[in-house]
Amino acid sequence: MQHFSISPKEMVASLWRNRSLFIALVRREVVGRYRGSIMGILWSFLNPLSMLAVYTFVFSVVFKARWNAGSDSKTEFALVLFAGLIVFNLFADCFNRAPSLIASNVNYVKKVIFPLEILPWVVMGSALFHALVSLVVWLFFYIIVFGIPPASALLLPIVILPVILFTMGLAWLLASLGVFLRDVTQVVGIATTMLMFLSPIFYPISALPAKYKPLLFLNPLTLAIEQVRNVLIWGNVPDLLAFAVYLGLSALMAFLGFAWFQKTRKGFADVL
Repeated sequence: MQHFSISPKEMVASLWRNRSLFIALVRREVVGRYRGSIMGILWSFLNPLSMLAVYTFVFSVVFKARWNAGSDSKTEFALVLFAGLIVFNLFADCFNRAPSLIASNVNYVKKVIFPLEILPWVVMGSALFHALVSLVVWLFFYIIVFGIPPASALLLPIVILPVILFTMGLAWLLASLGVFLRDVTQVVGIATTMLMFLSPIFYPISALPAKYKPLLFLNPLTLAIEQVRNVLIWGNVPDLLAFAVYLGLSALMAFLGFAWFQKTRKGFADVL
């Protein structure tokens, strides 16, 4: 019987060994999403713009929401909101697709030599592409309105790393569970909606009563959203201790999810 390593090194080593396959699958994933449409990949720019316009209108015009108590700027609200959405959408793209990832690729399961463990990486690669497109849109409007972003924006790739690791751990876990428990897809759909409104995307943490603020930080996306806004908008360097703890826990989540996937993948073919 084939042995599948659960070593933390194997998480990255497998991706590197199969990097050509990974790039090809990510390219197919991105292009395939818009295949047959008239505007093609242009939709990757229009989708975040339309979401930004709707959310900004509803929260800043209808509900009169403002990010800073002394500010009346709808543009600032839009940019702050959009920065939070970039983080959330990166997570949600992978989180929503993970439960059906293996079940929808039965032909890969039957191939003994196919590295199933890279499928969550492929989804992450596609999500990162769309996050990058959204970031370009964000930067374009920020430069027009406020000028050059603060130098701390260069820290964004480092700040976003814990989100990637945490999401990958969940993706491996859910991809495996989705093979054996088809109800996972329904649970994930509900959880995504709950996480969106329980994350500080549409409101600042300061708007919450003091007794609820610690509970908000139980949400794994809260710190990531705050740190991304700190480096992109407010020009603040992330708290090193908080970042180190978050990075460590995210790396642990990635390892546990990968180990679970590797341990259970032997049963995929029997179920599917």
